[in-house]
Amino acid sequence: MGAWMSMDEACGLLGVRPQTIYAYVSRGKLEVMTDPADTRRSLYRAEDVAGLARRKQAGRKHETVATNTLFGAEPSIPTALCAFFKGRPYYRGRDVVALARTASLEDAARLLWDTREAVDFSSARPARSRRATTTGRGAAFAALAGLAAVGHSTRGRLTRVLHVEGQGLVGTLAEAFGAAPGDEALHRRFARGWNQPDAVAELLRTALVLLVDHELTSSAFATRIAASTGASLPACLLAGLATLSGPLHGDASGRVQALFGEVERLGEDAVLAHYLSTGSPLAGFGHHLYPDGDPRAAALLALFDPPPVIARFIRKVADQTGLRPAVDVALAALVAHHGLPADAAFGLFATARSVGLLAHGLEQLGTAQVIRPRGRYVGPPPDAAPGAVDAPG
Repeated sequence: MGAWMSMDEACGLLGVRPQTIYAYVSRGKLEVMTDPADTRRSLYRAEDVAGLARRKQAGRKHETVATNTLFGAEPSIPTALCAFFKGRPYYRGRDVVALARTASLEDAARLLWDTREAVDFSSARPARSRRATTTGRGAAFAALAGLAAVGHSTRGRLTRVLHVEGQGLVGTLAEAFGAAPGDEALHRRFARGWNQPDAVAELLRTALVLLVDHELTSSAFATRIAASTGASLPACLLAGLATLSGPLHGDASGRVQALFGEVERLGEDAVLAHYLSTGSPLAGFGHHLYPDGDPRAAALLALFDPPPVIARFIRKVADQTGLRPAVDVALAALVAHHGLPADAAFGLFATARSVGLLAHGLEQLGTAQVIRPRGRYVGPPPDAAPGAVDAPG
């Protein structure tokens, strides 16, 4: 390629019409000169044309990457909260399974919220609405929605103030799902509210810590989007929990509970044979992040004996399919074994994960950038005459 090129060459390289070349010239993006061999023609600096071609191609790549980021792979956001190393989850560099052996949900909140102050979900809660007379997810979402409607923006507020508000929100959720009021650690309040002994309280403590965060999940992303706009803390949490409530995310344990109901009615062999013959996926078994098995599930299942028919079902699924149980299976088995309320699995998951979602919201506030993905229009072309409407038939 020489130093200068003709209109046809420039149009061919850029894939545009002559009118676009004229526009580039008028905007100073393309240097032009008269062709010495024919004064009726113009020549265009080849270096400028090549630069425009590179930028145009980069734009196309950006569009492709942007589309694939959301729908072909996963969004990527820098975070110091949770990561996976060698098939195990870590909170701020701490092995989650090891942490869950001794830590409480309050300890996990201190770690993920990166605060030296004690976390107390029973402390004075200015965000707390009046205690609901009913419990369950309806009460939990209603309480959060009420707080979101009157909450203050997160913008410009001190982190320690947001920590206090966050403690109130977690406490609100816990009480909505049946935790008893009081000054004890949250796992003990859940056990008391559900009339369970101290041994079960310890199981609940372990489960809560194991469920706090799981990197950039759909619910964490939703929370971050809300936080990036300056929405109130309860609004951010509500956005995350609404996403968490889907059966393909935090309410997966509900699908597992339904599966366990089939197993208890029909027997493990009949249920497994049905799923194997139809090729239907087994809810709660196999996790793409843990090809060797979910260490959270293994840690929790090691602490109690599931009902015999469920234990046999879990073992036979692994023997015949190679699929190991995810944490949703362990959580549903825990609820079944101790006769906890029907919504207890989701209640534990939502309460624990609210700590992680708030951590994601707080971390996002530090970037001071609005998350605004772009749409790539694939619908019908615009009307030839903008603003025109069809004439009456």
